[in-house]
Amino acid sequence: MRIGMLTGGGDCPGLNAVIRAVVRKGVLHYGDEFVGFMEGWRGVLDDVTMPLNLETTSGILHRGGTILRSSRTNVKKIPGGVEKCVEVLVKHGIDALIALGGDDTQSVNLALSEMGVKCVGVPKTIDNDLNGTDVCFGFDTAVTVATEAVDRLHSTAEAHNRVLVCEVMGRNAGWIAITAGIAGGADVILVPEIPIDMDEVCRLLRYRWEHGKKFAIVVAAEGAVLPETEQVSHGTKLDSFGHVRLSGIGQVLAEEIEKRTGYETRSVNLGHTQRGGTPTAYDRMLATRYGVAAIDLAHAGKFGRLVVLKGTEITDIPLADAIAKTRTVGEALLAVMKGLQPLASS
Repeated sequence: MRIGMLTGGGDCPGLNAVIRAVVRKGVLHYGDEFVGFMEGWRGVLDDVTMPLNLETTSGILHRGGTILRSSRTNVKKIPGGVEKCVEVLVKHGIDALIALGGDDTQSVNLALSEMGVKCVGVPKTIDNDLNGTDVCFGFDTAVTVATEAVDRLHSTAEAHNRVLVCEVMGRNAGWIAITAGIAGGADVILVPEIPIDMDEVCRLLRYRWEHGKKFAIVVAAEGAVLPETEQVSHGTKLDSFGHVRLSGIGQVLAEEIEKRTGYETRSVNLGHTQRGGTPTAYDRMLATRYGVAAIDLAHAGKFGRLVVLKGTEITDIPLADAIAKTRTVGEALLAVMKGLQPLASS
């Protein structure tokens, strides 16, 4: 088979591991040829490619980012965009297309699939919020980076008797915030699933001070919101998929906490440090498993589907199911978070 591959949306650790696994299994076991489309769907639209073979994918397992580069190009919003993609794929003699990305990337993958393109999807999102899979590669690395940051913030917060608010990624789901917050021993964790209750935040912080701990750590997802307000954004410009760039809830919280409690408060936004750098061993392994499963899925003729992790097993689901809704933090994990916090009567 002649197979096209691309990486769309935000980069994350593990993308190169998927690319490598697809190519190695495809070349060594199926005799496949590969065409890499550069910068996501933009590369398909503009017909910009690179060769993918054993040589070009050698030594990339541990590298962050993506050798195919990426973009947030939404061909569905470009007149004739989907049709142009089909034309380019036909020109290159592509028998199947493997797209690595989150719900936006997979929505384009689905649109092409509905036009007869033989598509397979691989789930990629730092936020870990793609429906139908238990874990996306890159998430473990992001949580590890965030947890290490929280660990470091403890010492400087204690040294200065401060509250430090650590803002992490998470547009509509608080997976990074709640996982890194619990693992890092944060005193307050704020996620998009629950509107921020400033009275409760301040109660938890005062509890710390009243019990002799004159410092505290707050971990907040970038998409966490105060009641009757919108998510805090960096400007109003939207990307091609209609998303505003979120940033600033940490600073808003820091100012409000200091005003209400009198405790000196600072904010830290981890930003892109969470999605950069070397993937953890777990993410390298998961990404490799996804890559092998994706090429096997293509050769099994199971198109229009996404490879996913269920428990400890790799399986697959329809692309339409994967983008049907956002996978948010459930009550069980929220209960763990609340179970570590003092009750109001304490």
